[in-house]
Amino acid sequence: MSEENKASKTDKKPEETVENTQKIETEKAAEATPVSQDQEEVQENELITESIDVVQNAKTDDSDDFIAEDTDEEDADPADLDAALNEDSEDETTAERHSIPKKEYETLSKEELIKEFKHLLNNHKVQAIKEHVTEIRAAFIAKFEEEQDEAKDKFLEEGGNIIDFRYYSPLKKEFNSLYFEYRDKRNHYYQNLRKDLNANLETRTALIEELKELKNELGGEESINATFDKFKDIQERWRNAGNIPRDRYNLVWNNYHHHIENFYDFLHLNREFRDKDFKENLDKKLKLIEQAEELAQESDVNRAFKELQMLHKIWKEEVGPVSREYREEIWEKFSAATHKIHEGRQEYFKNIDKVYEQNLEKKEEVIAAIEKIAANPATSHNGWQKQMKEVNALRENFFKIGKVPRKANEPTWKSFKHATREFNHNKNSFYKNQKKEQYENLQKKMELVKIAEDNKDNEDVKVTIDLMKRIQSDWKKVGHVPRKDSDKVWKRFKKACNHFFDRLHADKKEVLEEEKGNLEEKVALLDKVKAIEISGKHEEDLNTIKAIIKEWKNTGRVPHSKKSIEQDFNKVLDGLFKKLDLTRKEAELIKYDNRVAAMADEDNAQALNKERYFITKKIDEVKAEINQLENNLGFFQHVPDDNPLVKEVHKNIAEHKKTLEIWKAKLKKLKSLY
Repeated sequence: MSEENKASKTDKKPEETVENTQKIETEKAAEATPVSQDQEEVQENELITESIDVVQNAKTDDSDDFIAEDTDEEDADPADLDAALNEDSEDETTAERHSIPKKEYETLSKEELIKEFKHLLNNHKVQAIKEHVTEIRAAFIAKFEEEQDEAKDKFLEEGGNIIDFRYYSPLKKEFNSLYFEYRDKRNHYYQNLRKDLNANLETRTALIEELKELKNELGGEESINATFDKFKDIQERWRNAGNIPRDRYNLVWNNYHHHIENFYDFLHLNREFRDKDFKENLDKKLKLIEQAEELAQESDVNRAFKELQMLHKIWKEEVGPVSREYREEIWEKFSAATHKIHEGRQEYFKNIDKVYEQNLEKKEEVIAAIEKIAANPATSHNGWQKQMKEVNALRENFFKIGKVPRKANEPTWKSFKHATREFNHNKNSFYKNQKKEQYENLQKKMELVKIAEDNKDNEDVKVTIDLMKRIQSDWKKVGHVPRKDSDKVWKRFKKACNHFFDRLHADKKEVLEEEKGNLEEKVALLDKVKAIEISGKHEEDLNTIKAIIKEWKNTGRVPHSKKSIEQDFNKVLDGLFKKLDLTRKEAELIKYDNRVAAMADEDNAQALNKERYFITKKIDEVKAEINQLENNLGFFQHVPDDNPLVKEVHKNIAEHKKTLEIWKAKLKKLKSLY
C-alpha cells in the first residue's frame, strides 16, 4: 500500500481536528475539511453568464438593461459552525470581508448607492465585497423599478400604448457599467486564483515528498540536528504554501499529517528533540486555548467567531502535535471554548431573526397606512399635496426600517409596490382631470402677460400703475398652469411688470433730482422777496413783486417734505401787500394765482377737483350767510337805518359780498386751468 493510502487510513489525533467539537476519525473529518471562500467561489463561478433583465415586460434600450446577477449558491447557514469554519478557515480575505462596514443600503438614494459601489470597487478587494454589491444591487433595482412603474402608469393613463413605452435612466446605465467592471474584476481574480491553487498544490506535494525522505536521514546526533532543522524548514514552507483546490485538500492534508507523525515516531531515537518540540507545541496550544476562552467572553459574537477561525487555523496549520498524554485534554478545552462561541453566535442569529420579524411587522404597518391613503383619495390639489407628503414619509420609513426574513422579502416588496402604485394611479388620474383647467388657466395668464407687455412703456403713469396692480392681483387668483409652461409664462409676466416699475422708479429718481434743484431756486427767491424794500411807487413795487411771483411759479415743484416753503412765501407776500395798500381782493387773487400755479405744476387732477369742490362749497356757504342776513333785515322794517344793530347787519352783508366776489374770482381762475 502506498504512503498516501496509508495516510488516508491513519487515525487523526484530537488536537489536529480543527473544526469539530468532538474527537472523530480521519474518514469523518474528511467530510468537513476546511475550504477557503475563494476556492468555493472559483467552483461556483466556472461560468458567469450575462443576461438581460427586462423589467415589467416594458421595452427599454437593450444597452441599458440590468445585468443578471451571478448564479452563486446561497451562503452557508450561519448557525452551522463547522460549515462556517470550513468556508473561512483558509480565506485570506475573511478579515477584510467582515471588516468592511455595511450601511443601510435600502435607505440610500440611487446616486448614493452608485457612489458607495464606486468606493467599494476602488478601495477593497473584489472578492471581499460580494455581499455589499448584492445588497446595493437589490436596493438599486428596487428603487429603479418603483420609479419605472410610476412612469409607466403615468404613460398609460395619458393614453400611451405599452409597446411604445420607453424609460431611460442615466443612473441605471452608470450602475450597469459599474456592475460590468465588478464582474470583470471578479472573473479575472478567480482565473488567477485557479492558477495559484494548482501551483500551490504542486508546492505542497513536493514538500510531502521532502518530508517522506527525512526519516532516511535520521542517524547520529549530528544528523538528527541537521534533519530536524530541515523538518522545521519544511513546516515553515508548508504554512506559507497557500491554498490548494478544494477537491484535493483532504487527501493532501491527511498525507502531510501522516508523514509528520511518522517523523516524530522516528524521533524516538533522540527523545530530547521530540520532547522539546512537544513542549513548545504544548505551550503554543495552551496560549491558543487561553485566547479562545477570552473570545468566549467577547460581547461581539461576530468578531469572536472571526478570530476563532484564525485560532483554529493556527492550531491546525502552524502548531505541531503534543505528547499523547495531553492531546485529549487540551483538545477538549479548546473544543469547549469553541462550542461556547458557537452557542453565542447561534443565539445572536436567533435574536437577529426576531429583529427581522419586528421589521416585517413595521413594514406591514407602513404598507397598511399607504393602502388606507390610497383607498381615500383627496379631492383637491392641496389635499393631494398633503397625501403625497404623507406617502413619501411612509416610503422613506419603509426603506429605513431594515431587513425582514428572507422568505418574506419578496412578498413584502410586492405588497409595498402594489400599494404605492395604487396611490400613484389615483394621483395621476386626479391631475389628468386637472390638466384641462390648467390649460384654461394658462390662457388667462397669457392674456395678463399681453396686457403687461402692451403697457410696459405706457406714459400715463397713474393709469398704468393702477392697471399693473390690478393684473398682478388677478394673476394670483388664477390657478395652476401646466408645469412645463409655468416658469416660462411667469418670467414673461414678471419681466414686463418689472420693466414698467423700473422705468417708473428711474423717472421718479430723475424728478426727485429736479425737485431738489427747484427747492434751491425757491429758497433763493424767498430770500429775494424778503429783501424787497417798498419804494412808495405803487405800480413799480407791485410789478417787482409780481415778477418774483411769476419766477416762483415757473420754478416748478419742490420735494413733498419741503412744501411748507409755499406758506413761507405767501406769508412774506401778505406783509408786502399790506405795505402796498392793496385791496383785499387784489391781494387774495395775486396769492391765489401762485397757489393755483403750484397745483398745475404738480399735474394733480385730483387736487384740482378737490380745490374746485372746496371753492364751490365756500361760495354756497357765503351766499347762504348773505341770504340769512338779508332775511334778518325783515325784522327791522320799522327801525331807522342809523340804528346800530341795522348798521351792523348791512356791514356784514357788504363784507360777505366782497368775500363772495373773491371766491368767484378764484373759481374763475381755477376753471381756466381745465
